[in-house]
Amino acid sequence: MARSFILWLHGLGDSGPANEPIKTLFTSPEFRNTVWSFPSAPSQPVTCNYGAVMPSWFDLPEIPVTAASPNVESDVIKAVRNVHKMIDNEIAAGTNPDNIFVCGFSQGGALTLASVLLYPKTLGGGAVFSGWVPFNSSIVEQIPPDAKKTPFLWSHGMVDRTVLFEAGQAGPPFLERAGVSCEFKAYPGLAHSISNEELRYLESWIKARMRSS
Repeated sequence: MARSFILWLHGLGDSGPANEPIKTLFTSPEFRNTVWSFPSAPSQPVTCNYGAVMPSWFDLPEIPVTAASPNVESDVIKAVRNVHKMIDNEIAAGTNPDNIFVCGFSQGGALTLASVLLYPKTLGGGAVFSGWVPFNSSIVEQIPPDAKKTPFLWSHGMVDRTVLFEAGQAGPPFLERAGVSCEFKAYPGLAHSISNEELRYLESWIKARMRSS
């Protein structure tokens, strides 16, 4: 198998290293040549937590996040630029963009959506777990043509009280309007967390999209 790259973006207040055990679930031989990256967000004041400083990719005005929550779009775009640098570096190291997968949970899921949609090349895929759309619908005009060819997997727990299920449900219609394909999976009984069931499905989803050369 050709080299592949999986970038995992954690949720608010978390860290990259704390999420590294995720890769141990990807046991298929197709992942032998996979490079994993679990970066940590910078620490900054977060509005929804009364200005407390914590690891955060961008500012978050309110929790729980609903389908109508406000966004700090300029902050999101700043975070997207940093993710794009990570992807650029991996392509420069020799990885085919078709074998690059960006995944994220909660705030990291929202950043995954934004980063993949605004990247100038087609990637292997974007996977959003318990995320939301972190910008206004006008952003659709800024999506590069090649980015529209990158497929998405969107997974959300139906009893999520932190990022409400309705916020996740708003994602696929938004992508559809932008001309982007998205598979949406709802998980009954799942709150604001990631289940092994979701990760097992992610493994098969990425595997089906990997290029062998």
